[in-house]
Amino acid sequence: MASTEDNRSTDGPTRLIKHFQGCEIENHTAGWSNLWDTDNSDLWDRGKPSPALIDLIEQRRDLFHPVTAEGKSKKALIPGCGKGYDAVMLALHGFDVYGLDVSAKGIGLAREYAALELAKPQAYNFGSAETNQVDGTGEVVFLQGDFFQSEWQAGMQFDLIYDYTFLCALHPSMRPKWASRMADLLSPTGMLVCLEFPLYKDPTLPGPPWGLEGVYWNLLVEGGTGIVSEKGDGVGGGQAGGRFRRLLHIKPERSYENGRGTDMLGIYVKNNSVAQ
Repeated sequence: MASTEDNRSTDGPTRLIKHFQGCEIENHTAGWSNLWDTDNSDLWDRGKPSPALIDLIEQRRDLFHPVTAEGKSKKALIPGCGKGYDAVMLALHGFDVYGLDVSAKGIGLAREYAALELAKPQAYNFGSAETNQVDGTGEVVFLQGDFFQSEWQAGMQFDLIYDYTFLCALHPSMRPKWASRMADLLSPTGMLVCLEFPLYKDPTLPGPPWGLEGVYWNLLVEGGTGIVSEKGDGVGGGQAGGRFRRLLHIKPERSYENGRGTDMLGIYVKNNSVAQ
């Protein structure tokens, strides 16, 4: 849900930052819904699925095969799914996907996009022609709901959770709660994939999007607060006391232009996971 504007500018706050200035944290959810309702989704809409995620699941099928050993389709979750680009792409790679968003309008647009795209997929959903629907097509379900509430969950846990422009859209004080919720939603053998953005932005500057340099590691692996106290001071607290370990941390060959070449892919598993 992060802005498509260049947040390295020193010319003052972006439209997205201005929208949330003075907004109480408990009203941020309504603030995002308001942006959808007033046709301002261009502030974060990328217009296509993530090239970095496509390459990852196609090139690392040893980690991201969409079918379990028992022959069941794996379940994927995309919180803050927007118009559904990544959800549909994962379904076209064989996953059963749940896209979650707080906005009724956003979910409606995602369902419209999915109906068209699943019927006639565009080439941008695949890294190469050889990977075009080799595992068949999974199901896509779009749910309106609050990530931090359980009403939408129906007791499910997920084999794959993808975070991009979701953590950076949350107020920094929400970061520990985000990490705890991710651990609860991920299955014991599941993988949390984070396209870490924005890493070029000073994490002490206002957001959204909020700069995340070092934040994922601190939250997930160290069990810290993920909050930067002063410029250059790093992130606070935690010493390998988190509920995750990092399996991979790689620089994707392809990503959105908004990352300006700084995006990183982090793959995290639970500490008790048997994933290798």
